[in-house]
Amino acid sequence: MYDLLIENARIVDGTGAPAFPGSLAVKDGRIVALGAVHSREARERIDAAGQVLAPGFVDPHTHYDAQIAWDSLLTPSAEHGVTTAVMGNCGVGVAPVRSTMREFLMGDLVNVEGIPQAVMEAGIDWQWEHFGDYMAAMDRRGLGINVAALVAMTPLRHYAMGEASLSRAADADEIAAMTRSFSGAMEAGAFGYSTTREGVHVGYQGKPVACRNASLDEHRALCGVLRQAGRGNVELTLKLGGVVSREEHDFLEMLVRESTRPVTWLAVVNAAEQPASYQERMAAVADLTAWDRAVPQTTCRPLRFQLNLANPYILGVFPTWQPVMRLSRAEKLARYADPVFRQAFRDDLKNNPAFGKDIWSRFYVLDGVSDQARGLAKAGQSLRQLADAQSRDPMDLLVEIAVEDDLRTTFDMVALNYDAADTTPLVQDDRLLIGLSDAGAHLDMLCDAGYSTHLLQRWVRETGALTLEQGVQKLTSIPAQFFGIRDRGVLAAGKAADLVIFDPATVGCGDKEWAHDLPGGGRRFVTRSRGIRATIVGGEVLFENGAYRQGPRKGRMLRSYDA
Repeated sequence: MYDLLIENARIVDGTGAPAFPGSLAVKDGRIVALGAVHSREARERIDAAGQVLAPGFVDPHTHYDAQIAWDSLLTPSAEHGVTTAVMGNCGVGVAPVRSTMREFLMGDLVNVEGIPQAVMEAGIDWQWEHFGDYMAAMDRRGLGINVAALVAMTPLRHYAMGEASLSRAADADEIAAMTRSFSGAMEAGAFGYSTTREGVHVGYQGKPVACRNASLDEHRALCGVLRQAGRGNVELTLKLGGVVSREEHDFLEMLVRESTRPVTWLAVVNAAEQPASYQERMAAVADLTAWDRAVPQTTCRPLRFQLNLANPYILGVFPTWQPVMRLSRAEKLARYADPVFRQAFRDDLKNNPAFGKDIWSRFYVLDGVSDQARGLAKAGQSLRQLADAQSRDPMDLLVEIAVEDDLRTTFDMVALNYDAADTTPLVQDDRLLIGLSDAGAHLDMLCDAGYSTHLLQRWVRETGALTLEQGVQKLTSIPAQFFGIRDRGVLAAGKAADLVIFDPATVGCGDKEWAHDLPGGGRRFVTRSRGIRATIVGGEVLFENGAYRQGPRKGRMLRSYDA
C-alpha cells in the first residue's frame, strides 16, 4: 500500500521536458512510481483533476536564520509551493556564536535584514554555539520545509575575533580559528558560506558588517575548505546598481578559482530608463558566466520597498544616506533639516543610477499618523506629482512630510524591475538564477516569499515569457542542481517526495499584508498564494487549500554530504 497516491495530474517533472498526464505514488517519503501507476491502494489519495504536479520549489535566497528559531513552519514559503529554502545568505546569520557576541549578531540582523531586536530577544533561545549545534537544534524542533544552510561569514569572524571583527582584518591565528570553525560546519553538513561587499550592509552599532573587513587571505582560507570538501557554494552581495567593477570581477574570479565550487552573487536587475544596464552588467562578467560555476542571481518581481525615514535602509545604496544609518532619531531629524544633506542626495541621484532615473515618479506616501501624511496617502499621487503641483522639489517634500509626522510616515518605492519589457530578458536568461525572495528578512519593508507563484502567474500565464515547463524548471531543478541538492528538484522514482500541486489557470501571489504574529506581538508583511492545491514535504501534505495541516512535519536541515 502506498502512503500517498496523486492521480489524474498534469505532471511537469522539473527537467524542462513536456508535461504529461499521469499519477505519482509515494512510500516512506520517496517517489516509488510515476506516470502509469497500476495499484490504487493508498493511505491517502488526491485527485489532482488535471492540475499541475511538480517538484517542490527550491528558494535559493532566504534569511530564515532567526525566524526558524520561533517559526518551524518557515511561513509563508510553503504557501507558495516552496519545500526547500537556502538560508544564511549575504554574510549575516546566528551561528556560530559565543554568548558574548549574541548582541552583535542581533545588531547585524536588525540593520541588514530588518528583523527587530525585540522580536529576536523574545524568539531566539540560543541553544547552540557551533554551527553543527545550530543545525541539530533546528532539527529537534521539527521543520515544515527543508533547509539548506550556508555559514554566514560575519558570525564566523565574530566567533574567531570578537569585537575586533568590526574594525580590521584577521591575523594568521584568527584565520586558522575561522577555518577550523568553518571546517566543522562543513563536516556537519553546511552548504558553503556567504559574504557581502554592499555598502548599505551595516550591522551592529551602525558599523560595516564584519565580513566587509575580511581580507583576501580569509576568503582564500574558507575557499580552501570548500575545495578540500569537494562540495558547497559561495554566495555574496556586490554593490547594487552599476556595472561590476574590475575589483569586484577579480574578487569573483578568485572565489571561483580558489574554491573550485559554484559561486552566486547579487544582483542583476534592470531599470526602464536604463535599457543597457542589464546587458552592460552581464558583459562585465561574461568571462565568468561562461563557466557553469559562476551564476548571478536576479528576481522575477519588481523590487518594491516600504520604508520610513527612521529606518531608510534601502536608500543606503546612496553614499549620502549611509552615514544616516548610524544616527539616533534626534540626529536624523537634524540631518534631514540640513539643506546641504538634501542637495547631496540630489547630486547622488544624478551620479548614481542604482534605481534608474527619476525615482520620485515611483515614490509614494503609503500611510502615516499625521493628518498630512494620511491625506497624501489617500491622494495616491507620486512625490513627483505632488511636488510639481506645489512647485516644490521632491527631496524637500519627502523629508518635510516625514519630519512633520515624527518619521512615522511609511513610503512606498518601486526601485527596480518595474517594467515588464526590461524584466522579461532577465527571467528568460539561462545564465541567471531566479531568487532574491529575501524570505524572513525586511519584515516591515517587503515580502517576496511568493516569487514562485508570481513567476507562474506573471511570466508563464500572463505574458508567456516562459513556458510552464521552463517556469517550473527555473523554480526546481536549476536551483537544486546549483546548490548540490541532488535528491530534490526533479520528479523521478527514488527521489524525495517534495511536491506541489497547483492550478495553472489561477496560481498567483497576492499583495503583501500585515500579520501580527511575531514574538512579543510584532508585525511583519506576508503574502498569500492563490491556486496552490497542496504543498507536500517528505510525502506528507503540509499545506492544502489555504491552510496548514496538523500532523507530522517531514522537513529537515539538509546535509550537503547527503542532500
